[in-house]
Amino acid sequence: MLTVRFDKLPVGPGSMFLDAGAGFGRHAFEAARRGARVVALDYAEEETTVTRATFAAMFEAGEIKSENLVAVLRGDATQLPFADNTFDCIVTSEVLEHIQNDVAALHELSRVLKPGGVLAATVPSWFPEKVNWMLSDEYHAPFVQGGHVRIYSGTELKAKLRAAGLVIQDEHRAHGLHSPYWWLRCAVGPAREDHKLVNAYKKFLEWDIVSAPTLTRTLEKVLAPALGKSYIVYSQKPGRPS
Repeated sequence: MLTVRFDKLPVGPGSMFLDAGAGFGRHAFEAARRGARVVALDYAEEETTVTRATFAAMFEAGEIKSENLVAVLRGDATQLPFADNTFDCIVTSEVLEHIQNDVAALHELSRVLKPGGVLAATVPSWFPEKVNWMLSDEYHAPFVQGGHVRIYSGTELKAKLRAAGLVIQDEHRAHGLHSPYWWLRCAVGPAREDHKLVNAYKKFLEWDIVSAPTLTRTLEKVLAPALGKSYIVYSQKPGRPS
């Protein structure tokens, strides 16, 4: 399930695309399907291993061409191993809230973005995230190693993007149906795997992702602006595209 709207991104045949903090690669896969030359980077070894295997399966199935995958590698967002002005588009989704020095990470992302290129940054929305933190200490750092270290307001995220030299273009929220799931999960304990209601809601979300019925898509559009779990900001690096 995508968080970023690809119709807002300069992604197409031959464009250089970085998924910074790719996780298991959902945005990287979509960029490859659209013909981009993709680099997927993550700090966790497990994620890079699974993402690499999925790309191999996509190639075998004829979904992508060999040139669509440049690399899947481990790396640190605060010290990116790329030259200045490398990428036409960068997505960093649900990553910045995990990084202590998010300012350094954003400056690195801006550095490797080409002039005219677009960065799509997504973080947990302030209100849904605030509820999660209030419901459970087990949801966030320092109680959870590698957990969320801050709750972003829209003002903070946009200010940090501007400080990195980027120009804000657009913003929206996504995944309105997911916030109640996480509130419920935090209320019973994020680590619990035996709660019937939590598991039932999880199955509903999985069904919704696969089936995408009209009713839930409409409900999502209604809920997302107020309750969307993810907050997305699109920003551009000044200058003419190369």
